[in-house]
Formats: sequence, C-alpha cells, structure tokens
Amino acid sequence: MSYAWHWEVLLQPAASGDTTYLGWMLAGFETTVALSLAAWLMALLLGGMVGVLRTVPGRLWSGLAAAYVELFRNVPLLVQLFSWYFVLPELLPPAWGDAYKQTNPFLQQFFAACVCLGFFTSARVAEQVRSGIDSLPRGQKNAGLALGFTLAQTYRYVMLPMALRLIVPPLTSEFLNVFKNSAVASTIGLLELAAQGRQLVDYTAQPFESFIAVTLLYMLINVFVMAGMRWVERKTRVPGYIGGK
Repeated sequence: MSYAWHWEVLLQPAASGDTTYLGWMLAGFETTVALSLAAWLMALLLGGMVGVLRTVPGRLWSGLAAAYVELFRNVPLLVQLFSWYFVLPELLPPAWGDAYKQTNPFLQQFFAACVCLGFFTSARVAEQVRSGIDSLPRGQKNAGLALGFTLAQTYRYVMLPMALRLIVPPLTSEFLNVFKNSAVASTIGLLELAAQGRQLVDYTAQPFESFIAVTLLYMLINVFVMAGMRWVERKTRVPGYIGGK
C-alpha cells in the first residue's frame, strides 16, 4: 500500500491557530461525552416514568405510554433530529422561536441533539423498565398493597428497586448506544467526535490517522462505560436471580 503514514499531523497547529489537530479531536471527545451523559440522564428519567406507566392498571395512562414508546422508537433517529433542530423553532411562538434562533449556534445544536437523543433513548429505556417490572412475581405487588401501601408507594418501595436492579445489563447496552448515536449530531453541524474526525481529514488529507484516533477514543469511552456498569451490576445483583450470588 502506497499510503504515507503521518501521525505527527495530530500535533501540528490546527487551521484555527489556537490549538493542535489533536486538540480538535479532544474537543470533539468532550462534546460527545457531555452530550451523551446529558441525553442519558434525560432518557433515564423519562424512560423510568414511561416504563412505569406502561404497567399501571387502566388503559388511559398505559395507552398514552405505549403511544409514546411507539412514536419515539419507530421514527428514524435522523428524522427526529431534523425535526427538533429545523421544525421545532418554527412551531414555537414567534418570540420564543426568534430567541432560540439568535442563541449561540453551538448551544442550538447541542440542545436539539440532547433532546432528540434523550427522547429516542427514553423510549428504549421505558421498554426495559416495563419488562423488568413484568418479570417480577405477581406476589410482590400484592404483598405491598396488603401492607397498606398505595399503588404509587408499592412501585416506589417494592417493585422499582427490584426491577431496576434486574435490568442493569440491558441498560448497559442502551448507555453505550447513546454514545454511538451521538454521531448523528454532526448532520446538524455539531462538532462532536465523529465530526471532528471528518474535519481533520478535510484539513490534513490523512484519513487513516484521523479515524483510527476517533476509533480509539470511542473505544476508550466503551471501556469506561463497561467498567462502570459492571461495577454497578455487581453491587446491585439480587441473590436467587440470574447473575446473582
């Protein structure tokens, strides 16, 4: 192969003049991590609530929750991203829409990507929470109600603590997916890790070095997420269940 390797390009001054090309890459890395963590927090909160509503008695709330899941899980992520970024500002009241459009472009892109990833992932988290609750023995709910707990208290103190511990392994996969899905944010101009890799190619004409560096940084994220979630899984294992001691 006649390709000329040139790893030193990462340490050369970037076109912006204020950092190196490696600095560009690390800036994209920071944006990816911040975006993914913010979206994951949003997904956990929304997904937990919607997952609970999927299992409550009564068709109204469970039906609304089911519609929420079907909407955000089945519409392609890229379509949702474009809707949040391009369509939502036009649907807001004029004063709000104009204020949004006049904010820092980076904040506009970050907000749209965060909200999009948060809603998209929350639908998947909701299904994990629902399956965790449905996997519990029916007697747990009945025992909580028999003790005098309200339905909300039964969920809070009896069912959810057990269900959330059981779904840690599948939630790990969803957590990793948030980081991978964050790459779509580059389509609206957000300079996250994948976008910085492409920008590096444009300025240096060294594609292999650029995307090998991007790959290594994504792998670094993967290692830390897996290590952290395995620690959580060990701490939350339930004796007598799969994976428990």
